Amino acid sequence: MLEEALVLDARGNPIRRDQPIHSDDWDEVQEFCRQVYMPYRVRPLERLSKPNATMISADAGQVTMTRFSYGTGIHLDQFDEDAGKILVLNTLRGALNHQCDKQPATTGAGESFVVDCSRTDYWLEGDADHMQLNLTIPHDVVAETARKWFGFVPDDTLWTRRAKFGGPGSRWLSLLDYAARTLGSDAPMSTDGPLGRHLEEMLCLELLVHWAKCAGISLQDGARSAAPRYVRQAEEILSAEAREAPRIGDVAMRVGVSARTLSEGFRRFRGLTPREFLAARRLEGLRTELREAPPHRTVSQIANDWGYVNLGALAAVYRNRFGELPSHTRERARHLHA
Repeated sequence: MLEEALVLDARGNPIRRDQPIHSDDWDEVQEFCRQVYMPYRVRPLERLSKPNATMISADAGQVTMTRFSYGTGIHLDQFDEDAGKILVLNTLRGALNHQCDKQPATTGAGESFVVDCSRTDYWLEGDADHMQLNLTIPHDVVAETARKWFGFVPDDTLWTRRAKFGGPGSRWLSLLDYAARTLGSDAPMSTDGPLGRHLEEMLCLELLVHWAKCAGISLQDGARSAAPRYVRQAEEILSAEAREAPRIGDVAMRVGVSARTLSEGFRRFRGLTPREFLAARRLEGLRTELREAPPHRTVSQIANDWGYVNLGALAAVYRNRFGELPSHTRERARHLHA
């Protein structure tokens, strides 16, 4: 299981790649890492050593799966928190030593480690024999999966927890194997297509279950059942009227509480503010319209209809949430309608 993930397809044939999958050049390796992970600092454990890197990546929705090794011992730190990324490091062989909450944790073959680099510091060391099958996932994608399936977004009790999980024979490894085989199949798969989104959701949901268990959080019995009626009513209003962007104070009045009470309720039971909840629903609504509007409608026109004036700022927020620019979403929609 996973020994040849992203190398051989489901039939055992080599997967053809358009890009180089090996390199002994530090600059080339670091550029690959910046693209599929995020900016960070790397230092070889042996001075002046050169990499013998393996670099393969594939996308499942907004999840990037990478088969990667430096081919030499390394120390990594200073991960860019502004990138907003969660790393799931799954060791195939060799070993990694990770910064953890109380003392370093080591992952060997078949073991996994998760860290939200947008919420906590992190470093790792890998021995010269390490080989990884890693996942890079935007924080907002995992948070939205939690909201969709469990009715709330966990607070930093989860996001700041650096956790080792999985292991040989675990359900998590079986899912990784399925995802890797699917990404390596002959079937065409768009990054944004139904199959890609299906894999994205499966991976995020299973990750949340394991991660929450490590953090001592109950997802099934958590904030979804405990949230007061005014929070649920406000969610319905904000979702239904997202295009009009109602004022939070007005929504609070409509559900019979003060703006401060509404904000505290969202923070306690949803892990975010009402304004953040509304911003997420607006982005989702905009994305839906970018996909479904008639071909003659431009990105600017659609964005203006939703009240977005600063298209540069919108593009940055949209890309951080969905992993692509609004223009890319629109262009694919035009091709589908052509």
